Amino acid sequence: MVWNAPGPAGPAPVPSGWRLGAVLWLLGMPGGVAVVWALLPPLRAHAELLPLPWWALALLSGAQTAVLLALCVAVGTVLAPRVGLGAPAVSAWLCGAPVGPAVRRLWGPGVAGGIAGAAWLWALSWVAPAALRPTDPAAAMPLAVKLLYGGITEELLMRWGVMSLLLWLGWRVAQRGRGRPGTGLVAVAVVLSALLFALGHLPAAQAIAGVLTAPVVAFVLVGNTAFGLVAGALYARHGLEAAILAHLLAHLLSHALL
Repeated sequence: MVWNAPGPAGPAPVPSGWRLGAVLWLLGMPGGVAVVWALLPPLRAHAELLPLPWWALALLSGAQTAVLLALCVAVGTVLAPRVGLGAPAVSAWLCGAPVGPAVRRLWGPGVAGGIAGAAWLWALSWVAPAALRPTDPAAAMPLAVKLLYGGITEELLMRWGVMSLLLWLGWRVAQRGRGRPGTGLVAVAVVLSALLFALGHLPAAQAIAGVLTAPVVAFVLVGNTAFGLVAGALYARHGLEAAILAHLLAHLLSHALL
């Protein structure tokens, strides 16, 4: 066991890389399975139009998610401790250290972020472009997908993987890898990862709306960037689990309202 350099989230025990990476990958995989499961009905319904058997496309989709998740988890596992980022609760558990102190530090900020995120999603639902409002309630995204993929897998991809990489690159270029990353570098990494998080939602928006009009693009980018800023700030200051908790609560608390 080693200790990471003091960072925004505070010093925390870091287990061996392969153990932490394996646990985080396993934590994110149910989200990938949930997405594939949600895709099965439409794939079967349009099987005659598909270039491959529906089951082959489902397997390819799952494999793509598994590989991408493994890549992002590996990047975060290697780079996050170098720039003061981490997953304090999971790391403490893997190292046999008390988990309670880490959970107590991230619980309040994570819950506050989740409540703010739910309020933001509810407010967005009132101004959403008509093209993004499902006409059939049965076609809405299942709660399991929102929680497992949105709440956990996306945070591993965008915060643990992408944001850690962006902060490490900025730290290496601007500070030549010396000292702790400055506040400005952390802010840039939060903003850039939030923008990439928002851009990643455009394909889903196009699938729903049929065409990416200016109002649809603006709505998706503004709505998702705002929450990405919250999640990124939570990750930087309190650890990955705080961002995951906020994302989970935002979807859970807003699901009944949307």
